[in-house]
Amino acid sequence: MKRVISASRRTDLVASFPDWLSAAVEKERARVSGPSGYTYSVDLSPEAVHTFVLWSKNFENLIANRFSLQKALRKYAQLYFHFTITGLGGTFIEKNAPSPQKAVLQLDPLIKLAGSPERVSLRFDPVIYWEEGSSRRTNLNYFEKLAPELSAREIKDVRFSFTQWYGKARRRALKYGFKYIDPPEKEKLRDARYLSKIAANYGLNLFSCSQDFLTAVPGVKPSACIDGSLLCSLHPDKAPASVKKDKSQRQECRCTDSVDIGSYTQACPHGCMYCYANPRI
Repeated sequence: MKRVISASRRTDLVASFPDWLSAAVEKERARVSGPSGYTYSVDLSPEAVHTFVLWSKNFENLIANRFSLQKALRKYAQLYFHFTITGLGGTFIEKNAPSPQKAVLQLDPLIKLAGSPERVSLRFDPVIYWEEGSSRRTNLNYFEKLAPELSAREIKDVRFSFTQWYGKARRRALKYGFKYIDPPEKEKLRDARYLSKIAANYGLNLFSCSQDFLTAVPGVKPSACIDGSLLCSLHPDKAPASVKKDKSQRQECRCTDSVDIGSYTQACPHGCMYCYANPRI
């Protein structure tokens, strides 16, 4: 059975390492440093790949075909995109991510590359809260601006979660004097209801990423960000792919089997304050 390739949960390969990604695709082989320090090799030949799933906050390198990345990826039968737009690009929280206005402009060419808006998933992820001076701030309300942009382009699927402040992110916030707020569950449920109402108004499907408590809100479903069944249904040849749970992911993650070709050693320069991986900040 052909495998789904994830590029990548661990770092933003498209935005930050397009030369490495393009070279790996061209050679049809990726040499990857795994999370535990071991190295593994991944076959990227079209005969071995079901779907190439690309995750990014900035697809400009792909759209502009820098390092011949777009040309290299055209060999695969199916591309699927996870595009993160939080409304915070260019702020001190996502210092080097594109502004939301610039990010939205990438939606049309991305849909064209995918061949269908069904192969583009928008990640409004994470929803974050913080103190700035005497004010409480959040990006939550940006969803009201984003939702109509998605609806107009027939993008249906939206994934979201509330920031999980892992140890390294808490230490980073302390280092930079970032006063984050982690609201209680009842407030997150209230705000999830707000997002759900907006999503319903614009005909969007709302999925919570690895936070099952949010599915208590009507209209919120648990997310399989890599969903073998969906990728099979969208595949131009309806080729089969694994629908087994990816055991390497978190317990509440519904993702099905894939092989990730990114590495935490490829430190991402977006500099997002909340990042669970290894940003350059």
